[in-house]
Amino acid sequence: MSTGRFRNRSPLGGLYLNPSVTRKKFLRMLEILIRADCPYCVYLRGKGLPLTPTDLLLEEALGTISVTDERCIARVASRSSRTVSGRGQRFRDQVRQRDRKCVITGFVNHSAYLNEWTSFEAAHIFPLSHEDLFRSLDYPRFVTNRSDETETGINSCQNGILMLSTIHQQFDSFNFAIDADDNYKITCFRMDMFGVDGGTLDPVCRDPMDEKGVIDEFLRWHFRQTVLANMKGNGEPVFEFDFPDGSDMVGEILGGPRAAERMESELFSRLNPSVS
Repeated sequence: MSTGRFRNRSPLGGLYLNPSVTRKKFLRMLEILIRADCPYCVYLRGKGLPLTPTDLLLEEALGTISVTDERCIARVASRSSRTVSGRGQRFRDQVRQRDRKCVITGFVNHSAYLNEWTSFEAAHIFPLSHEDLFRSLDYPRFVTNRSDETETGINSCQNGILMLSTIHQQFDSFNFAIDADDNYKITCFRMDMFGVDGGTLDPVCRDPMDEKGVIDEFLRWHFRQTVLANMKGNGEPVFEFDFPDGSDMVGEILGGPRAAERMESELFSRLNPSVS
């Protein structure tokens, strides 16, 4: 993607073109990225044709087009294997009970009746480490299933889905997202290593008649974050999460991109036993 007038050809962003990316979806992604105080049109490169047919003549734009200043959050890898208690345990157990499978791949946990959940993790859609942001966006208003009225609802099963651990890591890293406005289609923004692109979020977790069902607004938030992480400019860096025993994890984080934000999230994750 490049800027409007022919005098400016500097790239503003890009996208790994997986099969789920339709023209309609691409234009909605641009609405997240672009700030414009003038009309703009998107053309197919090499063909000179507008991406959407229109009978209106294209007028010279007198304003400016630029990329949004909004950035995605710095998210940390979840650690569901850690001991959980209280609200975290309630979140995990309710997500497991509702889904009983990886809702991205459809892989069923046939050992659920034995309470065996190896390789399955209950993942927060909106991460617990950013509960202050969750509150500032007034997202608690969407939650109807919570343990009591004193909590924000970020630990409600309505903010969670069950995934295989490898898929969970991909989700946390903004490698793919679920588009609630495109029939819950799964869209990969990087290499589709697990063959999930173009699939659909399993209906088991999103029954509108179920008070424990996933809330669409949280999926929309994650989709927006994933667009910002991958399509803006050269994209956000892919963080390293595999720190061998004895390695200088703190040094690697502080020497890497967005060090302060990431360190804050890492500390929260390690001090809070219910993060996922």
